[in-house]
Amino acid sequence: MNLAQQDIKFLPGVGEKRGEVLKQELEIRSFEDLLYYFPYKYIDRSRMHRVCEINADMMYVQLKGRILSFETQGEGMSKRLTAKFTDGTGVIELVWFKGLKFVTGKYLLNTEYIVFGKPNIFNNKINLPHPDIDVYDEAVEKQAGALQAFYNTTEKMKNQFLNSRMIQKLVYNLFTCLKAPFGETLTPQITQRAKVISLNEALYHIHFPKSQDLLRKAEYRLKFEELFFIQLNILRYSKLNSRKLGGFVFTKIGDYFNTFYNQNLPFELTNAQKRVLKEIRENVRTGHQMNRLVQGDVGSGKTLVAFMSMLMALDNGYQACMMAPTEILATQHYETVHKLSEELGINVVLLTGSSKKAHREKVHQQLLTGDIHIIIGTHALLEDIVQFDNLGMAIIDEQHRFGVAQRARLWAKNKRPPHILVMTATPIPRTLAMTLYGDLDVSVIDELPPGRKPIQTLHQYDNRRGTLYSSIRKQLELGRQVYIVYPLIQESEKADWKNLEEGFEHIQEVFPEYNVCMVHGKLKAKEKDAAMQLFVSGEAHIMVATTVIEVGVNVPNASVMVIESAERFGLSQLHQLRGRVGRGADQSFCVLVTSHKLSEVTRKRMEIMVRTNDGFEIAEADLKLRGPGDLEGTQQSGDPFNLKIANLVHDGQVLQLARDIATEVVNDDPELKSPSNLTLKNQLDKLFRKKVDWSLIS
Repeated sequence: MNLAQQDIKFLPGVGEKRGEVLKQELEIRSFEDLLYYFPYKYIDRSRMHRVCEINADMMYVQLKGRILSFETQGEGMSKRLTAKFTDGTGVIELVWFKGLKFVTGKYLLNTEYIVFGKPNIFNNKINLPHPDIDVYDEAVEKQAGALQAFYNTTEKMKNQFLNSRMIQKLVYNLFTCLKAPFGETLTPQITQRAKVISLNEALYHIHFPKSQDLLRKAEYRLKFEELFFIQLNILRYSKLNSRKLGGFVFTKIGDYFNTFYNQNLPFELTNAQKRVLKEIRENVRTGHQMNRLVQGDVGSGKTLVAFMSMLMALDNGYQACMMAPTEILATQHYETVHKLSEELGINVVLLTGSSKKAHREKVHQQLLTGDIHIIIGTHALLEDIVQFDNLGMAIIDEQHRFGVAQRARLWAKNKRPPHILVMTATPIPRTLAMTLYGDLDVSVIDELPPGRKPIQTLHQYDNRRGTLYSSIRKQLELGRQVYIVYPLIQESEKADWKNLEEGFEHIQEVFPEYNVCMVHGKLKAKEKDAAMQLFVSGEAHIMVATTVIEVGVNVPNASVMVIESAERFGLSQLHQLRGRVGRGADQSFCVLVTSHKLSEVTRKRMEIMVRTNDGFEIAEADLKLRGPGDLEGTQQSGDPFNLKIANLVHDGQVLQLARDIATEVVNDDPELKSPSNLTLKNQLDKLFRKKVDWSLIS
C-alpha cells in the first residue's frame, strides 16, 4: 500500500467531513501525513489515583470507578452536563460543555471505567472537565504501563470531535489497516552505524510508547533520519557541483596583492583575517569553483578580506564584483575599496539603481572591454544588460538579504561561474550554518582589529530619560555623534510612525544647539543619502532613524546607540544595531530603552545584550529563545526546514552524526548509483522531488 497516495478520508473513522477538516487545519491529506503527524507531549498513565487524594494542583489524574448519575444544568450557552463519579474513596464531578447528547448516549451508569483528565476547581469543588473515558477492560489492555500521546489540535477540529484522543484512535486505525511493515528508508550499514531501531518500530513507538526508553529510541531514530536526508541532499549536490562546475584557476599571487599587502595595508591583519585569506587562496587555485561563506561579527574586517580576495582575481587577469543589499552599503563599500586601491591603478566603479543613464551606458561598455577591474553595486548588477569580459570573483555582502533566485542570476554572467564569496555580519549558530549553508565552506573571522574597545551596553527604563539625555549630552560635548533608533518594523504601523516623527521633534527640542537628521524607509533614495551624508560628514550630530541603518553605516565618530522600545527587537537585530558604534578608538555605548512591563523572555534578551558583545553567543541565545527563523527570507521565528521532529537548537549532536554519515556515503558514492544505496536514492527523490533544489546556488 502506497500510504502517500491513500486519501485520508478513506481511513476508518475519518470520512468526507473530517477529512476536509484535517486537510485544512493540519495539511493531513494522506495516510502517510497522519503517520508522520507526531505527538507534542506524553503523559505517564501507568499510575492509578484515588478520588480522595486529588487536588487542583495535580497536572493529570487517572481514576478507576463508576458513574453514579448524570445531571444537566444551566440554559443556552451556559448549559453543562455533570456526572458524579466514584471509586469508593470519594465522589468527583465530571463536566462537559459540548457534546452532551453524545456523552449521555455513550456512557452507562454503574459500568466500570478508566477516567483520565486534568483537575479543575469551580465553586470551591474539584472536577474533571471533558475527561477521557474508556471501559475498564479496554483501558487495561491498551494503556497499562503506557504513555499517553497528546496531539496538537484546533478549535475547528474539536467541533468535529477531532480532539487529541481521536487523532490517536485514527492512528491506531491506520496501524490496524496496514498489512505489512513499512519499507526501511536507511541501509543496514547506516542503521548499524547510527545505532537506531527500525523505521517500523520507531513509527509505532512514537505514537504508542510502552516506556520512556522505547519513546527515546523512537524519537532518536526519526530525528536522525530527518536530519540525515537533509544533509545527504545538501552534500550530494555540493559534491556533484564541485565535479561538474570547474572553477577558474588563480595560479598566482601577483603585483596587486603583494603591493597592497606590503605597502598599502591600512593596519596589520588579525590572525583570523590571515587564516580566512589562506582558506580562500587554497580554494581558488584548485580548479574547482569556490563557494565560501565568511562569517564575521560587526567590525571584524570582512571588507578588507573581500578586497584582498578581489585582488587575487585581478592578479590572474579576471574582473571582480561585489553586491550589497542597499545603496548606502554599496556606496560605503565603493568608497572603502576605492580608497584602498587608489595607489594600485585599479579602476573601481559603482552601479546602483539611481546611477545616471550616461554613467550606466559607460559602465556597461567598459565591463565588456575589461577596462573596469572591480564593480560594486546593488541589485542593479543583476540586470541582464550588465555583462562582463571575464568575471572571476563575485562577492555578496549580507547575503541573507538577497533572494536565492536573485543570487543565481549572478552565475549567468559567465559561461563558467565565477568563484563565489558570500559574507554576513549576522553570526549563525553552528547547527544552522551546517544546514542552511551545508554546501558552502565556512570561514569565521572571530577577532576584532586591535585598538577597538568593547561597547558598553546599558539597559534603562523609559522613565529615566533625564539621566539618559544627560549622558548623551556629555558625549556630544566631547565631539561624538549619536544614533537614536525607533522600531518602525512594519511601514504600515501608524503608532510606530507617530513615535518616530514625535521622537525626531522631541530630540530637536531637547538638544536645540545640535543638528538632528532623520532617516527612514519612506524617504526617497536621494533624501536618505543626503541625510546620511550629513551624519557621515559630521554636520549632523544626532541621527534619528529606523532599522534602515542596521547594516552598513560606518561612522567611526558615532559613540552612542540608543534603541527605543528595545523589547520589540530580536537579539540578533539588537546586536546588528549596536555594531553601528564602537568603530573608532573611543569608548562607545549602547543604551537599550524599554518599558517596565517586560516578559521573562524579553528580560533575558536584555540581560544577554548587557552581558556580552560576542555575536555567536548572542546568535545561539537568539536561536534558543526564538527558534531557527527563516534566515533566508522575512520570517523571524519558527523553522525554515519544516522539521517534523528534529530541533536544530537541541539536536546538534544528532545533526553532527547525520552529517558525518552522509559525508561518508557521498564520498564513496556521490550519485548514489550503487545497488546498496538504492534505498537512500529512492527516499531522497521522494522527499525532495517537489522542492526546488537551491543547493547548487551559493
